[in-house]
Amino acid sequence: MKKILTVVGARPQFIKAAPVSREIRKSFKEILVHTGQHYDSNMSDVFFDELHIPKPDYNLEIGSGGHGEQTGHMLIELEKVVLKEKPDYILIYGDTNSTLAGALVGAKLHIPVLHVEAGLRSYNRRMPEEINRVLADQVSDVLFCPTETAVKNLKKEGITKGVYNVGDVMYDAVLYNTEIALKKSKILKNLAIKPKKYALCTIHRAENTDDKKRLTSIFNALTDSDMNIILPLHPRTKKYLNEYNLLNKKSEKNIKIIDPVGPLDMLALEIGAKLIITDSGGVQKEAYFMEVPCVTLRDETEWVETVESGNNVIVGADYNKIQRALKEKRKFKNSRKKYFGDGRAAKKIMKRIKEGK
Repeated sequence: MKKILTVVGARPQFIKAAPVSREIRKSFKEILVHTGQHYDSNMSDVFFDELHIPKPDYNLEIGSGGHGEQTGHMLIELEKVVLKEKPDYILIYGDTNSTLAGALVGAKLHIPVLHVEAGLRSYNRRMPEEINRVLADQVSDVLFCPTETAVKNLKKEGITKGVYNVGDVMYDAVLYNTEIALKKSKILKNLAIKPKKYALCTIHRAENTDDKKRLTSIFNALTDSDMNIILPLHPRTKKYLNEYNLLNKKSEKNIKIIDPVGPLDMLALEIGAKLIITDSGGVQKEAYFMEVPCVTLRDETEWVETVESGNNVIVGADYNKIQRALKEKRKFKNSRKKYFGDGRAAKKIMKRIKEGK
């Protein structure tokens, strides 16, 4: 039986891997490698438990560090695993340092690299994710794109061989997990909040958290709004909010800070939200899937379809733009276009792999 070695390391990748792993294991032996990029139990273990992802065969326990340090350690440890397991394919997801490490190891050892969520571009080279995705696409042998826009992006860069628009595996995951979340999650009850009476906010990108001016502007805009906001706090964001003295009695009036939540509780919070405010690419898409208006705290997005549909607005870290977006009575515009496929991306990916394409 042929082997596929799957590399994951961050929360969005765990979500994407769940539907694909279910399909892989019907026809292949999967070796699941967790780099340990997200290593806190709230950021990692709960995802494997709730999404019924098989426990990793290897946990490299790389942990945090600078980009060079973290990626370098991943390359060293991943290469050892690949040389031992001798897989037929290496499967990578998204745009993290784990993605880049998996792509480089596969390319150097001449093992075909399969990239799920290929072709995304923000065209902002200051984003580490942009560098990771561009480089990963350049050395991948098969590129599974989530949208037609992604296919066009690759074509602009001269990449046309082995490119397939299969749809978005996150849409597969949302369809599969939504019903489970509604049955099992007690998060709204535990927080004593009612559906459509709150906004959900997530902030985690380094471009926002590590920049005092940007984070201060964002948090002041949230604090000065008249919305009740639920904010599951990423460890890095918490660190800088405390460092910049932004957590105070004024912010406590309308912002309820909670610990990071698991995937089912996150889905339940998204479904119940009146508005979603985020700098996460994955959450932008989930907002679209859940038909909840979205305000994006970035200067651009790789998920341009969500903006073109009118359901997502880009505000960056601009206080006035954020305030205006929060004051508007935004409603989801029913978009008939299925930008992200039909919820069968994982099956289409496996069909291509089995055909040797």
